[in-house]
Amino acid sequence: MSLQSANDSRNDSLRETASRSAMHPRHEQTFPELTPAEIDRMRRFGEVRRYHDGDTLFETGKTGPGMFVILAGHVAITQRDGLGHVSPVVEQGPGQFLGELGQLSNRFALVDGHAEGEVECLLIPPERLRALLVAEADLGERIMRALILRRVSLIQGGVGGPVLIGAANSGDVVRLQGFLTRNGYPHHLLDPAQDKDAAELVARSAPQPADLPLVVTPDGSILRNPSEVEIARAMGMLAAVSPDKLYDVAIVGSGPAGLSTAVYAASEGLSVAVLDARAFGGQAGASARIENYLGFPTGISGLALTARAYNQAQKFGAEIMIPVSVKTLECGCEDGNFSLTLDDGAPLRAKAIVVASGARYRRPQMTNLEKFEGRGVWYWASPIEARLCAAQEVILVGGGNSAGQAAVFLSAHASKVHMVIRGGGLGASMSRYLIERIESTPNIELLFNTEVVSIEGAPDASLERAQLRSRLSGETSWMPIRNVFLFVGADPATGWLDGCGVALDRAGFVVTGATSAQHQRPVTLLETTVPGVFAVGDVRSGSVKRVGGAIGEGAQVVAALHGYLADSLTAAPAPCREQASVR
Repeated sequence: MSLQSANDSRNDSLRETASRSAMHPRHEQTFPELTPAEIDRMRRFGEVRRYHDGDTLFETGKTGPGMFVILAGHVAITQRDGLGHVSPVVEQGPGQFLGELGQLSNRFALVDGHAEGEVECLLIPPERLRALLVAEADLGERIMRALILRRVSLIQGGVGGPVLIGAANSGDVVRLQGFLTRNGYPHHLLDPAQDKDAAELVARSAPQPADLPLVVTPDGSILRNPSEVEIARAMGMLAAVSPDKLYDVAIVGSGPAGLSTAVYAASEGLSVAVLDARAFGGQAGASARIENYLGFPTGISGLALTARAYNQAQKFGAEIMIPVSVKTLECGCEDGNFSLTLDDGAPLRAKAIVVASGARYRRPQMTNLEKFEGRGVWYWASPIEARLCAAQEVILVGGGNSAGQAAVFLSAHASKVHMVIRGGGLGASMSRYLIERIESTPNIELLFNTEVVSIEGAPDASLERAQLRSRLSGETSWMPIRNVFLFVGADPATGWLDGCGVALDRAGFVVTGATSAQHQRPVTLLETTVPGVFAVGDVRSGSVKRVGGAIGEGAQVVAALHGYLADSLTAAPAPCREQASVR
């Protein structure tokens, strides 16, 4: 199939989708029409702009100016993919509004908007849009729902965002697809083995195999096997950090605990920065289904749950920066504030810090493990990885809840899931409902007292087989396998705290609630040994390591933040003191 044929097919699909959605109740929610009274209530948040026929209101790949409410005329929404193709998306007229989730946080527009005839609009910039969503509760609910549904439609249709060109089973394609998917960013993939024009583009632009995959941005720029940071900057997902801005609180980590802190802190008027090295949601965001979280009796995927919190935090004005790695924390001295050193060397300043960095996936002792990471060895199970192992046998290592959720999810795609558990049972580490489901799933095989000790593959680095060993008899055997999923726990991500005096326990988790020489007031339950530095969620020593517990701690820490910030206004800055970490 040529690029033009593929584009025609996508256009037909978009038209069919639009036709179906017009008869579906959600079409009215995605493209609601506002009444004159509702528009009048919105006028105080924006200003009237006029456009002539053919004028551009917003442009793909450039920062959107905000949300447009059409007062008169019509605007055509189209999508272009960087390969020279333009596709119609929708046309909107009086009483409707233009925008999607990116308009909440000054992100690049994902589509183009052009005036058809003379157009008059009310333009509401991002900061005023957030104020509108909060001040006008009923109207804000309708607008927020529409913004979310529009982003969902763009993702499902592959509209907006970059074009990935490479083999679907390539480790780097999976890496980039996973990054974009987990951050809720639309994209689509073309395989040069099946598309002649894509193959020609590869021949022109990627002379070396290491150049693949190619990423084509909407403006036609070509990135060769980019890092997550490179693609994020090219797509406007990552804004520059202002060295002059002082936040009330910087939250390191955007899992359930970090997002909960962000929502409650931002909704109570604090200026909030959230930083994460990969994607919002943390390990919970990779869970196929969470069934024991309050209020979701039928279960909800980790991505869906944490995406709601991510959108909610942006609604209240939290600035979320992904992907950004924090290298060091410098404790407050002269001015009593803190400074985070980011991966590009830039500083980010805050009055208080919340450590919500969670844990990194543990790498078990396994021969050739690093060689096959991202090429048959996976630390999470999403639809992307499930597609790669369709109708195949897979190995899943682990006996906790995350492993159980992944095993059940993969059993719907793989022909068989060999669940390898070091211990002799699941009762001590897994919820009962998951054990019962696993035991009733015919294509899940439980291998107790067993471990994977080695993996091997072909010269092209694709995984071919795994060696298993019985922990009782010591006997080994090889199993032909192309995908191994590892859910063997995680180690706390606390290396960036070294040198600041934050005490850690022997396992490296952050100690909270303990008094140190630096404290000049009573210590709160979630405060570390450094005043003004708090810890929540899985990274905290003694936490329950559950989504519900993490969210509860995120809400609880905001009260402690208010107390600390109020005290710091009147107290003289304490001098920095060195304090060894407890390991």
